[in-house]
Amino acid sequence: MEHVNVHSQQRTPWIVGVSGASGTPYAAAVLRALLAAGESVDLVVSRASRLTLLDETGIAFRDAHWREDLRTWLARGADGKPDTFGALDVSDVRHWAAGDLAAGPSSGSYPVRGMLIVPASTACVAGVALGLSKDLLQRAASVTLKERRKLVVAVRETPLNGQTLGHLVTLDEAGAVVLPASPAFYAGATHIQDLVDFVAGRVLDAAGVPHGLYRRWEGELGSGRPGTERSRDLGGGPRED
Repeated sequence: MEHVNVHSQQRTPWIVGVSGASGTPYAAAVLRALLAAGESVDLVVSRASRLTLLDETGIAFRDAHWREDLRTWLARGADGKPDTFGALDVSDVRHWAAGDLAAGPSSGSYPVRGMLIVPASTACVAGVALGLSKDLLQRAASVTLKERRKLVVAVRETPLNGQTLGHLVTLDEAGAVVLPASPAFYAGATHIQDLVDFVAGRVLDAAGVPHGLYRRWEGELGSGRPGTERSRDLGGGPRED
């Protein structure tokens, strides 16, 4: 009898957790790039982040209509313009409610590649560092750490007090990648989207996911000047005006 390798057929997604910090365009850029790279995604949107998303984009993220709301969100540019990006296939995105502590990502036996928290609020950082698991986002992050999987925490806050810095050190010591949402300018940014994409690209670099979100440093001064030809492969890239 022929044996079937069930592992080769197993869906192994990245968990993307969106906390309540300002910076929902960062999450959208990461999600677009993951989907463009052919990655599966399990999405956890915290209750607080829904308020931030509504405030920053005007989009209400609803459990009953999450796929429709996700498409609208991912099509919006960092400058707030709707339909900036082409339509993306979100059929391999699975949404888990933040209050569902019986969800797949709450267990270490649920197969995932790792977890990206984008953006990460200081409250989220504290909850994960202390192992509180007060919602699915925190629980999934705790599971990711205990299973020794990749956890990238894109903290978005300034200034940082000593308590938060201590929590970030705890996460680093536990094996997480602490990645401040700090845009750089050497890549030739001419638009707010370029700055957002740089941070999203660094998140994906830490996760080991290929992308073309920003110009990489190649040791040549002046290569990032405005007007220099840039090459980006965003999958559903921005539409021309």
